Amino acid sequence: MRTHPGATPTAPPSVGTVLVTGAASGLGRAVARAVAAAGGTPLLLDRVDPRESDPALADALTAVTDLADTRAAEAAVTSVIERAGRLDGVVTAAGTDACGRLEDVPADDWENVVRVNLFGTAAVVRAALPALRETRGRIVTVASTLGLRALPDASAYCASKFGVVGMTRALAAELAGEVGVTLLVPGGMDTAFFDGRTEQYKPGPDAVLNDPAQVAAAVLFALGRPAGVELRELVVTPSVEPSWP
Repeated sequence: MRTHPGATPTAPPSVGTVLVTGAASGLGRAVARAVAAAGGTPLLLDRVDPRESDPALADALTAVTDLADTRAAEAAVTSVIERAGRLDGVVTAAGTDACGRLEDVPADDWENVVRVNLFGTAAVVRAALPALRETRGRIVTVASTLGLRALPDASAYCASKFGVVGMTRALAAELAGEVGVTLLVPGGMDTAFFDGRTEQYKPGPDAVLNDPAQVAAAVLFALGRPAGVELRELVVTPSVEPSWP
């Protein structure tokens, strides 16, 4: 095995204590479960208590908050980190959507998508940075293939996820050598994210969607990289994903 001159091979660290947003469902819940299964400590953040619907997370430290209220989100993050005593990683899996043409989506609904997906992500990372710097921890932000490719009737979601892509790339440069940063770009996943939509905005009957547990495994891989080794961007999609490339 070749190593970098002067380097001593070491085993990757465990994932440690990881704050997961959107932990009550979908990818967030899958990541929280994966962290716990790997021997780590998940810290849960959602607008509902994730422990009420998932016995596997019953003992996890939890903060209930709405990411649309960024100051409340910052306070919730600070509180749960203080209770945990340390922080090794953050995964910003919370997300929402409001489908429709720009002029047809109520302004409050459209802006709420940006508040949750972009401003909420920034608020969580901002509040977590002091603790992450202490441990040289890692951030995994969750964008979307629609953060790289636009579709009609998705202006709010695309605006928010394009913003997450740009913010994360800037953070990677800003935090180089201090905190690890990975941009996750998932394709469609088999979650409740599509529930409640009209039929035209749901995946078709032949759609192939990723199991969120498989995407969560990729997140854990990113979280487990040794200090100084960066996995900058990670695209995880079904092999027949129509929105990629």
